[in-house]
Amino acid sequence: MMTYEEAMAYIDSLLWKGSRPGMERITELCRLLGDPQKELRFIHIAGTNGKGSVSAMLDSILRAAGYRVGLFTSPHIERFGDRIRFGGADIPDDELARATEQVKACADTMADGPTVFELVTAIALVFFRAVKCDYVVWECGLGGRLDSTNVVDTTVLSVITSIALDHCHILGNTTEQIAAEKAGIIKPGVPVLFGEGDDAAEAVIRNTAMERNCSYTRTDFTAISDIRSDLFGTDFRVGDRAVHIPLVGLYQTRNTATVLRAVELLRGAGLSIPEEAVTAGLNSVRWKARFEVLRRDPLVVYDGAHNPHGVAAALENIRSLLAPRSPDGKVVLVMGVMADKDHGQMVEELSPFTAAVVTVRPDRERSMESADLAEEFRRCGVPATACDTPAEGVAAALPLARREGRPLVCLGSLYMYGEVKAAAEADGE
Repeated sequence: MMTYEEAMAYIDSLLWKGSRPGMERITELCRLLGDPQKELRFIHIAGTNGKGSVSAMLDSILRAAGYRVGLFTSPHIERFGDRIRFGGADIPDDELARATEQVKACADTMADGPTVFELVTAIALVFFRAVKCDYVVWECGLGGRLDSTNVVDTTVLSVITSIALDHCHILGNTTEQIAAEKAGIIKPGVPVLFGEGDDAAEAVIRNTAMERNCSYTRTDFTAISDIRSDLFGTDFRVGDRAVHIPLVGLYQTRNTATVLRAVELLRGAGLSIPEEAVTAGLNSVRWKARFEVLRRDPLVVYDGAHNPHGVAAALENIRSLLAPRSPDGKVVLVMGVMADKDHGQMVEELSPFTAAVVTVRPDRERSMESADLAEEFRRCGVPATACDTPAEGVAAALPLARREGRPLVCLGSLYMYGEVKAAAEADGE
């Protein structure tokens, strides 16, 4: 029997293959595994931003309704197992090892073996089949049409949370092109729900739904009112419904509105979701790294905003929740991003609200060098210090935030979360 350590070593050994969009490898791998995806039912969720939060809320609601629910998200936040969850808990280490051993035996017979994300997709499917999930909340990795999660075809609902420019070198340089890639998850006859996007993107989603004989629904964000948000959670109304979520952030009101519409569509698809399950699920949802308070003295917040659309959402919260806690409305920033993101636009938008920044390099090949990011901030008039690692960046930024009485915002790649959290909690002053 493969051990957990051996499983992780095998998974890590495939990182060199990188990302290679295409359905051939995952389709072959699933066939060799007996097509586990065909024994499961999925709520497939794509989108530029918001898909993780929407997935977490739907998982929490469906579990509150009594269903056996699997949740697949990416990337992992603190440990590998948190991207494959069942019943609200990470996949156990022994189950991860067992599923990996089963997948490896098939992958090793392939002439063109899987990438690491394709491998993880297959591991999740094998595990979810073994534990007999009623439904799997199934988050896309990148795009949709050629993403390995699109190997599934037994979906009951297709959700596209938002469309904005991101991963343009892969998905396209316009919102229409990106929408077309995301719309690839839409299956014939399966209801489609769309959240945020410009008119051009919506037209692509709506037309694809019509071509595939799907009902089409757009989230009505004008129904959101009476928003009261603080660092402990958010209260608001969606139509006549009063809502409380323990998640912080104005953008979470829009994600919740999408989730509530998804619940209505799932009921229409035959799921039994009582009102009390919706309330209980929203009240108890947990989702790390989305404007999450890591410590309170000094105030340290982490947000996984890693593209301009995400930064714009984070800035809503900085202006409303953090600026009043600063002597001049500005925060101290720790930031690290991937080199393929539109970092110039992110820096430009963040600079007016940043008193000083410490730039870092996340531990990934695609990461932007911290010195280069620091220079971009300096060109916008922001004092910047470059550090090698997220931990070093937090250690440098905390005294500054404490001395100047400013909140510290750690922002950018989700790959930094574990290291940033550990460093913030380790600071003993």
